[in-house]
Amino acid sequence: MHDNERIVITGLGLTAPNGHNLATFRQNLLAGISGVSEFETRHMGQVLAGVCDHDPLTYQKRKELRRGTRAGSIGIYCAHEALADAGIELSEDRSRIGVYLGVTEHGNVETENEIHNIRQHNDDVRFWSHHHNPRTVSNSPAGEVALSLKVTGPHYTIGAACAAGNAGLIQGVQMLRLAEVDMVLAGGVSESIHTFGIFASFKSQNALATHEDPARASRPFDRARNGIVVSEGGAVYVLERLPAARARGARIYGEVLGYGLNTDATDFVLPNSIRQAQCVRLALKRAQLDPSAIDLVSTHATATPAGDIAEVGALREVFGNDPGVHVNNAKSFIGHAMGAAGALELAGNLPAFEDGLIHPTINCEDLDPECEGLNLVIGQPRQVERVETILNNSFGMLGINSTVIIGKVPKEEQ
Repeated sequence: MHDNERIVITGLGLTAPNGHNLATFRQNLLAGISGVSEFETRHMGQVLAGVCDHDPLTYQKRKELRRGTRAGSIGIYCAHEALADAGIELSEDRSRIGVYLGVTEHGNVETENEIHNIRQHNDDVRFWSHHHNPRTVSNSPAGEVALSLKVTGPHYTIGAACAAGNAGLIQGVQMLRLAEVDMVLAGGVSESIHTFGIFASFKSQNALATHEDPARASRPFDRARNGIVVSEGGAVYVLERLPAARARGARIYGEVLGYGLNTDATDFVLPNSIRQAQCVRLALKRAQLDPSAIDLVSTHATATPAGDIAEVGALREVFGNDPGVHVNNAKSFIGHAMGAAGALELAGNLPAFEDGLIHPTINCEDLDPECEGLNLVIGQPRQVERVETILNNSFGMLGINSTVIIGKVPKEEQ
C-alpha cells in the first residue's frame, strides 16, 4: 500500500463511565474498576447504567448546553480532547477536515423530553421547544462538533446501530483514501441512557441486566448473565495519512490495517454467527493478514446469551483456539455504550501496543460452556510478549456487523 493510503491514529479523546480520558480509562480497565451504577430514569425508577462524569463546561458554555444535545456535547468534549491529544491547533482554513460520528439512535431523548414537558401543560404545543428540529436531525451530533470547532468540511453521523463506532472510523479512513479530506475526526457517541424507551424495550425483551451489585451487572460470557447494561459515552479519533503525521512529528497510536462491514439479512435482532465470521475474514483479507497474526481480539459480547454465543462461534470458526490470540471484553466494565461502544472498546486496548498488557474481562465467574474454546483473558490483566495487532468487533440490530483491525506502527516507519 502506498504511504498516502496508510491511515494512522494520532489523537484520541474519550469519556467513559469509568474514566473521562484515556489514562484513567485504561488504569481502571487494568484495575478491574467498573463504571456501572444506579441511575434514575423516567417511568422506570432505578435502573443500572453507565454514566459519564466529564465536565461538559470544559469546552461549552451553559447556553450551548441548553441548546444542543447530550450526544453532541459528548462529541464536542471528545473532539476537543482528541485534537489536544494530537497536538493540533486548527488553522483558519478548516475546509479539509471531516467529522464522522457513529450513533445507534438519535432524537429519542429530545422527543421524550418534549412530550413530557407539554404533558405538564395539557399537551399545549406552544410549550414545545423551537430547538427540537435541529436537535433531532440525524446529523446533529457531528454537526454540533463542526459548529464548535468551526469546521467547514463534510460532517455527518452514521446510523449503524451498535456497530456505529467502528463505522465512523471506517468512513474516516475511506474519505482520507479518496482524498476528500486531509484530516478526520471520527468515532462514535451515545446519549442512550437519557431515553427511558431503551430501558423499557430491553426489559420487555428480558434483556435488561439486573444485579444487587451494580459493578457486577454486566457479565459477558458468564453463565449467570441476564442482559445488557445501557451506557453513554464517546470516543473520537484524529485520523491522518501517514506522510502528514510524519511531517509534523506526530505520536502515532496505530494504523488502520483493515476493516469489514456486512449484513446478516436474517433477523431484526438475533445475530448470525456465519455472517459475523465472514465480516472478520473480510477485515483480515483487506489487512492481508492470516488469523494467526492477530494478537488481541476485542469482543462485542453484550452479556446476552444469543449474542455472546454467536460471537464466540464466529471467533472459534476464524481463530480456532489459537493460544496467541488473546480475547477480552470492555462491556464488563462499562456496559453497552451503543453507538460509542466500538470506538471506546478499541481505545481501551490501544495502550497494549506499548505495555503488552491485555486488560481482562471482569464478572465472568462461571464461564458458560457454550462460550468456551477461546483464549479469554478473565479476571486479571495478562502480560504478553507482543501486541502488534488488535481486531475490534462491533455488531448491531438489523444484522449490521463491523470489524476494524489496528496495527502497531514500528518506530522506524513513523
